[in-house]
Amino acid sequence: MDMPSLARPLRKTSRLALMDATTLSGLSLALAVSFASFVAGTAVALLGFASPSRAAEAERCDHFDANKNVFWGDLHIHTAYSMDAYMFDTRLNPGDAYAFAKGETRSIDPLDENGTGTRPVKIGRPLDFAAITDHADAMGGVQLCTTPGSKAYDSPVCQNYRSPFAPANPKEAAEEIVGRVASLNSDPLCGSDWAVCREGLVDAWQDMQRTAARHDDPTSACSFTTFIAYEHTATPELTKIHRNVIFRNEHVIDRPVRYSDEPTALGLWRELDRQCLQGTPGCDVLAIPHNPNLSNGRLFTIEYPEGAGKPEQARLAALRARMEPVVEMMQIKGESECKANPWKVLGADEDCGFEKYRQLHEAPDCEGRTDKGALGGQGCSSRLDYARYALIEGLREADRIGVNPYAFGMIGATDIHTGTPGPTDEWEIETYDSAVPGPGYNLGGLAAVWAEENSRDAIFDALRRREVYATSGSRITVRLFGGWDYPENLCDQADLVDQGYAGGVPMGGDLPARPDGSGAPVFVVSAMQDAGTAEHPGNLLQRVQIVKGWSDPDGTFHQQVVDVAGNRNNGASVDTKTCAVNGPGERQLCTVWTDPDFDPNQRAVYYARVFENPSCRFSTRVCLENPDHGVCDVAAIRKTIQDRAWTSPIWYTP
Repeated sequence: MDMPSLARPLRKTSRLALMDATTLSGLSLALAVSFASFVAGTAVALLGFASPSRAAEAERCDHFDANKNVFWGDLHIHTAYSMDAYMFDTRLNPGDAYAFAKGETRSIDPLDENGTGTRPVKIGRPLDFAAITDHADAMGGVQLCTTPGSKAYDSPVCQNYRSPFAPANPKEAAEEIVGRVASLNSDPLCGSDWAVCREGLVDAWQDMQRTAARHDDPTSACSFTTFIAYEHTATPELTKIHRNVIFRNEHVIDRPVRYSDEPTALGLWRELDRQCLQGTPGCDVLAIPHNPNLSNGRLFTIEYPEGAGKPEQARLAALRARMEPVVEMMQIKGESECKANPWKVLGADEDCGFEKYRQLHEAPDCEGRTDKGALGGQGCSSRLDYARYALIEGLREADRIGVNPYAFGMIGATDIHTGTPGPTDEWEIETYDSAVPGPGYNLGGLAAVWAEENSRDAIFDALRRREVYATSGSRITVRLFGGWDYPENLCDQADLVDQGYAGGVPMGGDLPARPDGSGAPVFVVSAMQDAGTAEHPGNLLQRVQIVKGWSDPDGTFHQQVVDVAGNRNNGASVDTKTCAVNGPGERQLCTVWTDPDFDPNQRAVYYARVFENPSCRFSTRVCLENPDHGVCDVAAIRKTIQDRAWTSPIWYTP
């Protein structure tokens, strides 16, 4: 059958043999923060760096659509402004990264004798929006040491930081990283009052604002949108509790709130609330947690200040929900949706082994506790390291205090450290640092946003209301609506989207109050395959699932996964010697599904998951081009992949 259109799309190094570069990156950050004890000082007032604002002029983009279009972006990108990226030979700056995202060619490592990249790269399909999220900690030192003519550029500390990074083994690498990153925060560079490094941080922050303004398209074409952003990098005891801080517009705080300023999530939220929402006219901000899979249960563990009663707990839970409306659950360092056979979770899901970072899915289960060391491959793995179970934990907490702190949507990103956002198609191996695709590495994901137009306000509002979804890199188009009386034949009707909004809520929403006499909630999910490019057509769809979660009072979680469209046994396959795909599949899938096991007295959360047919994983393509590459003999790396999309949830509250 013909399915109604869902949207009108606009467009769409060998450093240590098989040592994982991201492990080094995480290690550097973890060790850096252990040395970071900076003296706070008076913030330097910044000038506003505003691009001509479409919102200020009350203009709509030419492509404005009240029923929304899907836009594709990457909200997690590192450039040479990040301490670890620079050490690993990244020389692209934020301006280069935005230019790359828009389709321009840039050159990355290996570097020539002048420190310039020698490998030209270009994204296969430009992005619609992007945010540069360089690490705020040590950014001041990086700015001083990499800017010729700065007051510290010729210092011994800076000369050592800029020297080639070529350790002989992982132990030597860790020691070298410790020393260099610590030096960026040291008195010899920063001064005893940290004034010199503070000045460097402010200079970098101002430059990031100017660069974002320069690359944001102010015309009615709205071809590309930028966001001023940074990463708050908390890595206590080698656990990854990182957040990307995204500002709505040019109205931002004087300088980033770093881990060294506020090492706790609560401290970060309070400072962002105080400095931005309450202290800076026009300022709006949100934080996006990422890599819960590497947090040893810490990122989503419910913690309140000692002595806080339920009213205070509810207030803080509401603060968290307001500050963190979405979670990055897919990126280069693994997928964080679900886990195989987690503690006190009933119900099976055979697809929870997808793109797990290293072998952490085989780590011992935390069984309700927290641990440390995930970035070093140590410690236990918690059910709360995964978005699905955090969503269910939020239901349990809402029953207890009346507020759900984990009512979040889901997005993907890259976390790329080469300054090249968004090259996530499996065939884009030229753009990836293919010298170090160790076990657990992938090309990263993308954020898909349903917004009226490609502008800062529209995209930020979509993030706020959670009308967004994640993909593992492909550009599958997905709609999800939930209500109480959608017709069974809605997929056959041309006004599916109109009826979806009129009769219920889209992904990210709360089901309206259950009408008297109504039965179970009704969901309509509609998906279209990634169109791909002329040279690289997108893969066909295999199936669509609805995932449901709920909790018992004793803390037992339930998950139910239902195939609602397509066929997991459709016979599709891929020849890993040629990467040719075979077998049937669907260009479009759509269904209307009613929950047959609905309990009107039980909170529940629902989301959709969409699968493509199998295709060659990017690492397989690397090995086809270079059979002698060391990664080709690593048995843990799968040869095929089933790219997929995960929608933000829809919640039911009795």
